Amino acid sequence: MSIRVVPPTSAPAAAVLRDYYTDIVSRYWGRPVTEAELDRVLAEERSDDLVPPTGLLLVAFDDAGPVGCAGLRLLTAGLGEVTRVYVAGRARRRGLGGRLLREVESAALASGRTALRLDTRADLVEARRLYAGHGYREVPAFNDSPYAQHWFAKDLQMSKSKG
Repeated sequence: MSIRVVPPTSAPAAAVLRDYYTDIVSRYWGRPVTEAELDRVLAEERSDDLVPPTGLLLVAFDDAGPVGCAGLRLLTAGLGEVTRVYVAGRARRRGLGGRLLREVESAALASGRTALRLDTRADLVEARRLYAGHGYREVPAFNDSPYAQHWFAKDLQMSKSKG
């Protein structure tokens, strides 16, 4: 598998983001999302800020196409936010989620960020396990998103000195 930075408007990014939202919205609603509902969500939850200089979008590819993604928003000096972390079902259990996180962390460090934060939902148990397993610790809420029930942060300088 390869991982590379792609514009969120590219065909591979659009495909994997559509898969990402299909997965998390269906899980949230407890039923399959319709195409019309998915189109509305994609219009509301825009990813067009995941481009330099405000961020980036990493997309993972296997021989069949895009199978995962992770986004990085470049916030204030020193702080970045991880978003849109996703691995397609066919690529799970092969360490891709961890690879995506490490790539995001490397990009964050290269851009001068020393800390990352992210939020997630309570039902996304696998995501919470992934973040905790990669050194993210739960912190008090830093936003009022109706879709966030857990907030995490990681000090990249501390991680760098340990590694």
